[in-house]
Amino acid sequence: MSKLRISLLLVLVTSLLLPASLFAISAEQIINKMDEANTFDTSYATGSIFTTDRFGTKESTFKAWSRGTSDSLIEFTSIAERGQKILRTKGSLYLYYPDAEELIRLQGAALRQSVLGSDLSYEDMTEEKNTLDSYTVTLDGTETYNTHDCHVLTLTAKSRQVAYPIQKIWVDTETYVVWKAQYSTAQGRLLKELQVLSTFVVADRTLPKETKIEDKMKRDSSTLMKFDELQVNPILDAKLFSLENLTW
Repeated sequence: MSKLRISLLLVLVTSLLLPASLFAISAEQIINKMDEANTFDTSYATGSIFTTDRFGTKESTFKAWSRGTSDSLIEFTSIAERGQKILRTKGSLYLYYPDAEELIRLQGAALRQSVLGSDLSYEDMTEEKNTLDSYTVTLDGTETYNTHDCHVLTLTAKSRQVAYPIQKIWVDTETYVVWKAQYSTAQGRLLKELQVLSTFVVADRTLPKETKIEDKMKRDSSTLMKFDELQVNPILDAKLFSLENLTW
């Protein structure tokens, strides 16, 4: 047997003896790919929020702009909420109410308040897309969820500054869509659950189109957020994410 064939045989045997984990994707790599799939230089979207409780279903419509991982602006366009805006920049979140011409900065527990009575909080709607800055992650394994092969990960908050101390997420092994997420207290009490009901493809990325959110602290309540349109990398005015623009 030639030296070349012996060397190739040794490489093959050695690789078979090495633990499979050395070739597997890491938890951090999965999170990075998940964040990258949901982050654009800029974006513009329109959509609706359907909030259902014991009184019935209410629809609110919105327009939303984003830039990078931390800048976002949401403006509500439905009649009852028209002109209300939510602005998030790095480390800060502001609300603007046009009727009162009032600008409010939200901090601490106020970030977890409900948006328009829905199961979404202000922090949910404007979440920054740099997960590893706020959480440590572990890969629990793989699991099939609604026919989708998923990585199952547990995220543990690095500080008390985030809304959810523990997250458990099911991330698609191919598209990195988060099909399901459970948000819990540090003691394991389930606070909120998210499920993606449908997706669409934009700029070669698979993204959530319809998402159902349930606040487990409320009875008989659920929220459906649906995107009607998503534009990727439009040219946006540099002043769009400023306080001056918020009150205009």
